[in-house]
Amino acid sequence: MAHHEITMPCTEDDVRKLKAGDTVTLQDWLFGIRDATQIHMFDHARETRLDLAGHAVIHTAPNAKKVPVSNSCPAGYESICIGTTTSMRMERFTRPLMEREGVRMIIGKGGLGEDSRAAFRDLGGVYLAIIGGTAALETTWIEQITDVYLDDLNPESLWQFYIKDFGPLRVAMDSHGGSLYDKVKETGQARRAEVFAKMGIGG
Repeated sequence: MAHHEITMPCTEDDVRKLKAGDTVTLQDWLFGIRDATQIHMFDHARETRLDLAGHAVIHTAPNAKKVPVSNSCPAGYESICIGTTTSMRMERFTRPLMEREGVRMIIGKGGLGEDSRAAFRDLGGVYLAIIGGTAALETTWIEQITDVYLDDLNPESLWQFYIKDFGPLRVAMDSHGGSLYDKVKETGQARRAEVFAKMGIGG
């Protein structure tokens, strides 16, 4: 396992170097995205002026306060708490995000499915996992909300964050078909069999 520090945006080569189990710290840019954002982008064909090519998106609907535009709050929003939501319900958007928008990394919690695994392998992408309950810590990694688009969907707008030392994050699914969730499942099944054997259950 290795640790990687990546300044965004990144390239396909950068992503292909990452292996499941590695850790990553991101610098400079990150985009916040959630269910409604992607439904409007892909189901309702709404385009964005924000360039996501080579970038990471995080599954979030941040708690942000509307404030006057200033040097410290160029988008007119101040971050209150920016946490991560469960990813699986957004599974169907992984490939469109990568094919149409050029996204390279998806950050979330709980993992993604087989369609995403195939998209990461085919197009060069990764899933970076965050442990649930760390929103307060994640918020400290975000320096500014620098832009926002599709703001009629607030808080499920498309957010652009300026970040510093965002991580370390765990590479949970890589571009080579590797997945930490496979190992978790195998370990769980093995322990289940051991428990059943001790109870005299099973054949």
